Amino acid sequence: MSLEALLVLLSVAALEALLSGDNALVLAVMVKPLPPHLRRRALFYGILGAYVLRGLALLFAVYLIQLWWVEILGGLYLLHLMHQHFRDHGEAKPLPEAAAREFWRVVLLINLVDLAFAVDSILAVVAFSKELVLVFLGVALGILFIRLLASSVVALMERFPGLEKVAYALVGWAGVKLLLEGEATLAHLLHRPELALELPKVLFWSGTFLILLVGSFLAFRRRA
Repeated sequence: MSLEALLVLLSVAALEALLSGDNALVLAVMVKPLPPHLRRRALFYGILGAYVLRGLALLFAVYLIQLWWVEILGGLYLLHLMHQHFRDHGEAKPLPEAAAREFWRVVLLINLVDLAFAVDSILAVVAFSKELVLVFLGVALGILFIRLLASSVVALMERFPGLEKVAYALVGWAGVKLLLEGEATLAHLLHRPELALELPKVLFWSGTFLILLVGSFLAFRRRA
């Protein structure tokens, strides 16, 4: 592999990881209610599903932009997760062993949400490079990084329970992003760009860091 190809591969992997960084938090809060021995299995099947979905997304990237409803449904679901958590006053409700049937439902939801994030990120990745093989390898490395990060986030939330509220707040914020991006996509498809309610990247990342900074400070201070 040439140096140029290696740089493209690493750049695509980094871009995928950055664009889907909020995906790690979503995965963490989705698998956390499962029994501990099922969490890694859920993330493993999530990886397999993500590779299949991202591979199809790369092949049909031109048509992917039309899946505005996937982004809207994904955004609404993430907002539902946040609302449900704070409605229950942040009380963790682990699923009992008898509820292991919920495992496949969680795996399915992981892949559906991942598809929503794919709409958000895959077009930017494809625009970065036209070498399909290098792009797919880079995306694969990015997905693997996100899954490993999700496992670390789960462990961190168990060690510092206060961080769970921060995670759910960030999940809700990611839901707002997906919701607005789906609405903006629909507005452009209808040739009504003036109706697009786009969320600037700077505003999204500023909000993300603000939630993370303030929430983490409060969580660690309460633990201390």
